[in-house]
This record gives sequence, structure tokens and C-alpha cells, in this order.
Amino acid sequence: MARTTNSDTLPFVESRYELGMLASQRVRDLNGGAAPVVERGIDKPTVTALREIASGKLDIANIRHEFVQSYKETPAVEGAADTLEVKSDNPELRDIDAELEESLVDDEPVNAAELVADDVMEEDGAGSDDE
Repeated sequence: MARTTNSDTLPFVESRYELGMLASQRVRDLNGGAAPVVERGIDKPTVTALREIASGKLDIANIRHEFVQSYKETPAVEGAADTLEVKSDNPELRDIDAELEESLVDDEPVNAAELVADDVMEEDGAGSDDE
């Protein structure tokens, strides 16, 4: 097959949108070391993936399943820490970490509307004592 067109691949997929999704998944597979089901030659992985889909030799249901699985959330690891704290034996680093954590806990949430109102008052000169 010298050139693969959309019309060559559409009998094997439901839409052009799905063609793009499945081809991108197959490219990830090929880049990950999967063996191509058609002769690769000097073609880039994108062209190879489209040629594979058009050949009908590729298991489209399996590629569709891989695509869906790749976008599912990964489960949380048990025992994973909820903080970004780095454990260190260096006492200076522990002190700095403790100070940083304290400052983050002590900070009150900022109200964006109040900040905008303060900026507007400063620009208008309403809050200045220069007059």
C-alpha cells in the first residue's frame, strides 16, 4: 500500500475521531516496543499505525481497550504520604521545612475580591493621604 487515506481506514473504525485516538494509541505502543503487524520500512510510527489499521490485521478492539485504560485514573498507592514533605537527616533542612509548614498553616486564605477592590482604590487615589 503506497499511501494510506482516511477512506482506507474508515471501514475498520467508527469515525475519524476514533481513528485519531486509536492511531495515537498504536503509535504509543509502537514507540514502546510493540512489533508492527505490517512492514515498517522507513515510515514513521504514525504512518505505520495508519497502515496497520487500514490493513485489517490489527485487533481494533484491543487497541480501543488500551486507549480507554490509558486514560483511567490510577489507583492511589496505600501508605502514600499526603504531603510533599521530604524526609531528611539534616537538622537544618528539618528546621526550614518546619518553618515553611508553619507559615503555610498560619496564612489566612486570600479573598481575591478584596485584593481587586484595594488595587482600584489605590489607582483612584481614594486611599492616599497626599491630598
